[in-house]
Amino acid sequence: MDSICTRRAFLRSCGVLGLGLAAVGAVPAAARAAVRLGSGGHVVARTLPLMGTFVGITAVHDSRTLAEEAVGRAFEEMQRLCMVFDRHRGDTALSVLNRDGRLSGAPAELRDVLERSLSLHSLSDGAFDPSVAPLVDARRAHGAALSGQELAELTALVDARRIELGSGGIALGRSGMALTLDGIAKGFIADRASAVLAASGVANHLVNAGGDIRAAGTKAPGQPWTVAVEDPAKAGNYPAVIHLRDCAVATSGNYENYFDRRREAHHVVAPGSGVSPHEVTSCTVKAPTVMEADALATAVMVMGARRGLAFVDSLPGRECLLVTASGAQLPSRRWG
Repeated sequence: MDSICTRRAFLRSCGVLGLGLAAVGAVPAAARAAVRLGSGGHVVARTLPLMGTFVGITAVHDSRTLAEEAVGRAFEEMQRLCMVFDRHRGDTALSVLNRDGRLSGAPAELRDVLERSLSLHSLSDGAFDPSVAPLVDARRAHGAALSGQELAELTALVDARRIELGSGGIALGRSGMALTLDGIAKGFIADRASAVLAASGVANHLVNAGGDIRAAGTKAPGQPWTVAVEDPAKAGNYPAVIHLRDCAVATSGNYENYFDRRREAHHVVAPGSGVSPHEVTSCTVKAPTVMEADALATAVMVMGARRGLAFVDSLPGRECLLVTASGAQLPSRRWG
């Protein structure tokens, strides 16, 4: 789980309202577009650099002014939330918690995400664990060059059950513990942007936070939003094209963000061993919220193919598609 301010995207949006959402690195620092649909509606699209990637919002509404104002409010909300969850800035709530081991008067959003993180930690039998920050940071600094003793010392700090959420604040139960919410916070932020758009009267919209995607309504009457799953081999053979309406999708992958030349250590780290998993190259999850899809994709990467598929199959209304290191595509039972 790499930083929400450095994590790369693993989904490519395509064919959105005829405009498309370009892949990371292929869009300008800021872009705006407004298009009139034949049905009389307006399409307003805006892309900004945020959370270490490009975030695109596309809104469809009869009023261009209303759509533009709603998109602006959604971006303002996303920027505000970044100042809660960015653990690499010294002045955010999460960084203060990691530095001091406790935090009084925690923002409601931080508590909400931590509560959901702990729920998903339990649900996934520990595969999703927000307390892996010491391991991730050590891998980023040293790649695969960690001794067995160093790994043992670091993994001893990883245990989400030691996160204390009380009425007086949040506390970390062990000295040296630190949290990263990178595998869930970007999804939460995308969900909040979608909520702002809906509350502003824009029922039809798509939020693409660097591949963490929330789709609401349709891009045009009778036409769902469409995204394509990134090809881990970069050969242009997209594993799937997904049609979305009122749901979310997110992908976790190990094929872009490595910490060493031999590609042994990457941003997904197994909490129990400190090792980066390699059996599954990418996992795409569909779920009701981006927050959940984001976290489940990370958990399945840690679990591996067989256990991960069984896990997703046990969750009603959730689907996934795995691409393995051999190139095999493994869908969950309900995928399609």
